[in-house]
Amino acid sequence: MGLGSAVLGLFAVAASTVRVGPGVYRPLYPPSSAERDIPVKAFLLDRLPITDGDFLAFVRGHPEWRRDRVPRVFADEGYLSHWDAPDALGPAVDERQPVVRVSWFAAKAYCGARGARLATEAEWELAASGTSRAQILSWYARPDPAQLPRVGSTPANRWGVQDLHGVVWEWVLDFDSSMIAADVRGFCGAGALEAIEKDDYPTFMRVAFRSSLRADYTTHNLGFRCAADIDERGNAR
Repeated sequence: MGLGSAVLGLFAVAASTVRVGPGVYRPLYPPSSAERDIPVKAFLLDRLPITDGDFLAFVRGHPEWRRDRVPRVFADEGYLSHWDAPDALGPAVDERQPVVRVSWFAAKAYCGARGARLATEAEWELAASGTSRAQILSWYARPDPAQLPRVGSTPANRWGVQDLHGVVWEWVLDFDSSMIAADVRGFCGAGALEAIEKDDYPTFMRVAFRSSLRADYTTHNLGFRCAADIDERGNAR
């Protein structure tokens, strides 16, 4: 076993992860008529989003990711702006809340430090398919809370994953893989006509949101969780 495999093994043991898949991902906008059903291999996924406490520990161990040191090319000015200090949460931030205001670069670096990675869009959407559309619509219809709840506030879906919907949006590795027209009116009209499932409003929302992002962006409701590959026996590799 190489160093990378050993670290991934630690990822599987140390973190609270669940096995998702194998399964099939049906993209809203398939690349071609021959790619409407995309096989997704089984993988490991964090059961819960990464918390402020988790990310604080990462920043203290990797000070190059402090908000006062990170290059602007890797994170915009909103990066971790809700913390009291570059290396302290402060009384207004609960360490068990999902971390937000993190860029794609920062999320990717955190997962890499754990010997893991961000989930791909196909993997994330497969995990999300374990929750009924009615539940997702109900969660998406609620306004953002004044204060984010602690992680674990929503029931586990059939894969055992929690908080995929209704808490925060989440970065995926290939967030720009399903880009749509920048004009939202085009997305709602002509863009919707090109979609495979024209009544899948929750997925429309996720595709639209991902298409609006850049890797250095941070927002008040965008967090992440980590994933890892597994072998045929279900072990991290």
